[in-house]
Amino acid sequence: MPNIKSAKKRVLVIKKKTLINQMHKTALKTAVKKFEVAADNKNLDEAKVLFNDAVKKLDQGVKQGILHKNTAARKKSQLALKLAKINA
Repeated sequence: MPNIKSAKKRVLVIKKKTLINQMHKTALKTAVKKFEVAADNKNLDEAKVLFNDAVKKLDQGVKQGILHKNTAARKKSQLALKLAKINA
């Protein structure tokens, strides 16, 4: 446990930021899973809407520093392929 006042404050700030990052990461994973469920059920209309939501969450994750940009690009590509398979 830190003794210096500024170090104590850093601990509190980091706890707060960690919770916020966990919240965003959980929302991101939920959006992706919802899309995957719709894709597995071959529900095209719902899948298109959920795909846009998942891509938006991935982009926000990159902007917020939760995901690396290449990771988000890879995930978006995988989701797009799943959507294309439903269309075919």
